[in-house]
Amino acid sequence: MTPKNPAPLPRPETALGADEAQALADLFRRGTPENTLRAQAGDLAYIAAWKRAAFGTDPAWPESETVALRFILDHSVDLSAATGPARAAAEALIAAGLRRSLACPAPATLDRRIASWRAFHRLRNLASPFEAPLIAQARGRARRAAARPRARKSANPITREVLEAMLASCDHSQRGLRDRALLMLGFAAGGRRRAEIVALNRDDVLTEDFAEAGLLRIRLLSSKTTGPEAAPRLPLKGRPARALVDWINLSGIRAGPLFRPVSSADRVLTRRLSPEGLREIIAHRLALAGYPPGFASPHGLRAGFLTQAALDGAPLAAAMQLSLHRSAAQAQSYYADIDSASNPAADLLG
Repeated sequence: MTPKNPAPLPRPETALGADEAQALADLFRRGTPENTLRAQAGDLAYIAAWKRAAFGTDPAWPESETVALRFILDHSVDLSAATGPARAAAEALIAAGLRRSLACPAPATLDRRIASWRAFHRLRNLASPFEAPLIAQARGRARRAAARPRARKSANPITREVLEAMLASCDHSQRGLRDRALLMLGFAAGGRRRAEIVALNRDDVLTEDFAEAGLLRIRLLSSKTTGPEAAPRLPLKGRPARALVDWINLSGIRAGPLFRPVSSADRVLTRRLSPEGLREIIAHRLALAGYPPGFASPHGLRAGFLTQAALDGAPLAAAMQLSLHRSAAQAQSYYADIDSASNPAADLLG
């Protein structure tokens, strides 16, 4: 769990002067995606709290191999039936709201926190203890020992049928126009992540081809797989394009955030819609469409786009061109999830 007020990222400790060190820290921040910075800040808060609970001291720079090994060992077992220092430290973290339970954390969570810890060492121009052969081997064994089936980021994909039911709940109010445009863009522009959707600005919607061809281009500056220097321009056409243009025109947005909160009086506010706000919108629309709580998360738009592409027989490469998946194996997993009876390849002979 990410703390509400995460600790600031550590400043670099190098041979540079104070001004140069601050400039280097600022450079790291500007060159790191906002979501990564938030995750690293939360990881630093967790690491610092764990070390205080386990050793009674703050993190050291560089950290010792003894502490690094203890961190791996404490986070590679289920502590529900355990006694001793590891459980005591875990209970302190639970009490602080930094850990959910005594269960063994997911290997991906341990990997991410170690990656953040290593990044903090690099920022200080220091060697990380996790590079030591014994620590690296222990980490690999811990990952295998705690291996589990990969959890879905959304319980169900938001396929076309689900999306249409959600869109049917959107009226012609400002809230309804926003939600219709948001949902259609999130699905049709390759299954966009919630952070990508809320990061869009008005000038990221390129409209020069709309009047003649009904085509918009969505410039995606914020993405896990591309940087601003190679920002893709994703096509949006048909109903999704018209819904987005309607939202822009009727909301009067000329600059700044594309998607914004709407007040109870149906007035469009000036601030940016948050990722959590988008989560609430999707949960609300799913409920209005008759789906049970927890049916799908925002990632369901991404899963739904790829699942629907598979159901419709779209080539994987074409779907990846819009989804911007770097890994064909990862994108292929959505194609493999469709029921074999619905696979278009089963009808090759009619």
